[in-house]
Amino acid sequence: MGSRPGIKSYRISFDFYITAGVKLLLIANFAVFLLEALLYRFSGPSAYAELVKWFGLVPAGVVPLFRIWQPFTYLFLHDVNSIWHILTNMFMLWMFGRELELVWGKNRFLYYYFLTGVGAGIINVIVKTVPALFGHGFSYVPTIGASGAIFGILMACAILFPDRRVYLLPFPVAMSMRTVVIIMAAFTFLGTFGLGADNVSHLCHLGGMLVGYLYLRRGSFLYSLRNSVSDWQHRRNRKRFEVYMGKHRKEPPSRPDNWVN
Repeated sequence: MGSRPGIKSYRISFDFYITAGVKLLLIANFAVFLLEALLYRFSGPSAYAELVKWFGLVPAGVVPLFRIWQPFTYLFLHDVNSIWHILTNMFMLWMFGRELELVWGKNRFLYYYFLTGVGAGIINVIVKTVPALFGHGFSYVPTIGASGAIFGILMACAILFPDRRVYLLPFPVAMSMRTVVIIMAAFTFLGTFGLGADNVSHLCHLGGMLVGYLYLRRGSFLYSLRNSVSDWQHRRNRKRFEVYMGKHRKEPPSRPDNWVN
């Protein structure tokens, strides 16, 4: 049916509110969660536990058994018994991830997402494997969820948009993004000592923030290191020159006949 003259047709689109990379991650995470729910419903808890054992992050599976895909695949698994687990992570991904993707573009955003998520998983495995070196055995406790990458995104927002005003629920007070991330980092750090929920992987949260911070600040670290080395070389050469001049200050020229008065 053709449009009537003088009447404009408008296309309503919500693409502005969700970027391509974030949309791809949302679809992938909810698709995997649906698969988990169907497996749990029709095959039982044992089949779901087997899925988590193979594709969740299990330190005893990564180190001795070389299931090297787990630091990547655990990012797409969420607790099937709690819908809030995936909803919270995906809401934070949508809220803060699209900001980064608008600045960086899709490819760099996805690279950063998986860098922080996988990096957080590797840190988790390393820390939980250290006791095994002293005869305490490997950890078989699985870790699932995209929280490591989400906290990496929060760290990036705190660095790129430090003065952005946000609300930290349930407090009805607007705070800067930097302040919110500092508060969350403090609670997460305290959580590693047993404060808070036992089923929360605080190591992954801290790991994602640490990897994100080191990645975003790597230029300043290398620049500072290069300047420190250059300053040290300059001081060393100047000291050598001063020592040399002090030793030879009173000596006559080696070729006095070349001097012209």
